[in-house]
Amino acid sequence: MHLLYAFFILLSLSNGFNPNCPGRCNCDSLWSAQCYRLTEVPSSIPSTIKRLYISHRKIHHLQVTMPCSTQIVALEDSILLASGTESVENDTFKTLSTLKTLELWKNNALPASLEVLKLNDNSINVLHGSDFEGLKKLKILKLKNNLISSLSPSTFSSLVSLQSLMLDGNNVEAIAGPLILPHLTHMSLENNKHLENLSHLYLSENLLSSINGAQFLTNLTALELSQNQLQILPFRLPVKLQKLDCSNNLIQRVTAQDFQDLQDLKHLILDNNIASFFEAGALQRCSQLSNLALEQNLLLSIPLRLPGTLTRLDLKGNVIQNIAERELKDLKQLHVLNLRNNKISALDLKALEGLPHLRHLYLDGNPWNCTCSLLKVREVLMAKGTDVRGGQCAAPTEQHGESWMSSKKIMRQCEHHFHLTEKSKETKKKSKPEDPSSIRINMDDG
Repeated sequence: MHLLYAFFILLSLSNGFNPNCPGRCNCDSLWSAQCYRLTEVPSSIPSTIKRLYISHRKIHHLQVTMPCSTQIVALEDSILLASGTESVENDTFKTLSTLKTLELWKNNALPASLEVLKLNDNSINVLHGSDFEGLKKLKILKLKNNLISSLSPSTFSSLVSLQSLMLDGNNVEAIAGPLILPHLTHMSLENNKHLENLSHLYLSENLLSSINGAQFLTNLTALELSQNQLQILPFRLPVKLQKLDCSNNLIQRVTAQDFQDLQDLKHLILDNNIASFFEAGALQRCSQLSNLALEQNLLLSIPLRLPGTLTRLDLKGNVIQNIAERELKDLKQLHVLNLRNNKISALDLKALEGLPHLRHLYLDGNPWNCTCSLLKVREVLMAKGTDVRGGQCAAPTEQHGESWMSSKKIMRQCEHHFHLTEKSKETKKKSKPEDPSSIRINMDDG
C-alpha cells in the first residue's frame, strides 16, 4: 500500500504537480510552466522556471515590473503572451536580465530587449526608433501580419546585431532610406499589400548573400545592394528598374540573362567586385544605359558590344592590357572614359578616332611605353578637345616619369625622329632607278 502511494506521488510529479506552481498553471518540470485563463500575470512562479507560457485575452496591461520578475531569475528561453495585451509600460522586461526570447501573439503592444523578438499577428502600424532602444543583442525580429506601412533608417538604427528581419504580410509601401543593419543576412517582405508601389529599396551595408522576389516590386526604379555578400546578380529584377547598385560585393560573372528585361536601366554600378567574366552583349537590351561603373574588378579587356547610349564608362583598377577598336566602336555618345590603374602600355589610334564626343580621359597608373606613335594619339585627343589626365611613361628608361601628353622633351625627340624619318623616305625615293619607259634614246648620234 505504501509502495502504491509512493508510485502515485511520483506519477503526479511527473505529470505536472508542483507544490510551488500557482493556480491555473501547469509546471511540467522545474524549468517550464504553462498558465491558462488568467487575468493577470501570476506572482508565484517558481524561481527555477526558464520557459513561461501565459494564455488569456483578459491581460490587457503589463505593469512596469512584472510581479514575477523579481522571483524568476532563470527565465531565459521564452515568455509567450497570447493575451490580448494592449499596452506595455517602459522597462517592463528589463528586470529579466536572462531573457533571450519574447513572443507576443495577437497583442497590440510592442515591448523591450532580447535576442529574439516575435511580434507577429498584432495591430502595429507605426515603428519608432525608440521602440528598439537598447536592443543591441537582438538577432531576430519578426513583425509578420501587422499594419506597418513605411520604414525609415532610424527605426532599426539601434539593432546593431540584427541578422533576420521578417516583415511579411504588412502594408509596406515606402522605405525612406537605407536600412543600415551591419549583420543582416535575411530579410523578407512577402505579401505586403502596397509593396507594388515601392520605388526605392535600400539594403546596403548588410550581409545579404541573395535577394529573391524583387520582380514583384513592379514600380521599383532604384535598388541599392552595395556592401553585402552577393556572389551573383539578383535574378529577375523589376522591368522598370533605372538604377542598380551592387558595388562592394563578391560578384564574379555578368551575363545577358541578368539584364534581359531591363530596358529602362540607366545606371549600373558594379565597382569593387571580383568580376572576371563579362559576356559579350550582356547589356545590349539596356537601351537607355548611360553610366556603367566597373572599377576595381578583374577584367582583362573592355566588355564587347556595350550599349551605344553610354556616356560614362569607368574601368579603373582592372587588369586591362590593350584597348581595341572593336571594343569602343559603338560608343559614339561616350563623354568620360576612366582607364586608371590598369596594365595598358599603348593606345589604338583608330579606337579613339571612333569616340567623337570624348571629353575626359583618365590614364593615370598605367605602364605607358612612350614611343613616338603616342604623339599621333595626342594630336587626335587635342583636336577633339579631350581633357586627358595622366599618361606618365614607364618606358623607355630615358622617358621614365615624363608625360607623353605634355613633355616638351618627348615632343622634341619625336619631332627630330619624324624629321629623320621623312628625310630617309625622300632619300630612298631619289635613289630609286628611273622608270625605263621615261628614258629617251637619241638615235641621231652616230
